[in-house]
Amino acid sequence: MTVALYASLIAFLFLALSVNVVRNRLKLRVALGDGGKEAMRQAVRAHGNLAEYAPIFLLLLGLAEYQGLPAWGVHLLGATFLLGRLSHAYGVAFRERYSLTGVENLAYRTRGMIVTFVCTVSAAIFVLIQYILTLLS
Repeated sequence: MTVALYASLIAFLFLALSVNVVRNRLKLRVALGDGGKEAMRQAVRAHGNLAEYAPIFLLLLGLAEYQGLPAWGVHLLGATFLLGRLSHAYGVAFRERYSLTGVENLAYRTRGMIVTFVCTVSAAIFVLIQYILTLLS
């Protein structure tokens, strides 16, 4: 049931990014798409990127937990993934509000994606190895 914690926390991040999209739509008067506006494009992509990566990660994390990944391993992967997604969202969606230069901070975005990939691959490898071990036993 440890995965439930990370599913909930990631859902809150998803909602925060959703609110950011709505806030930008109202501010920039863009009803659909990005209206050719960079801030809108960034908000939409940060939200969409989480929507693309979180489901497969949470599925794999749930399977890993079900297959016996210890609670500390679930917490390690879940918390690290969440931090990676926060880093990515900051690097993509909130650059203008929190950046002194107003330029996208590629370092946060890059670190966020690397962490996302490492966590997803780690969970996938654990699940695959457990599956193979089950077949062999």
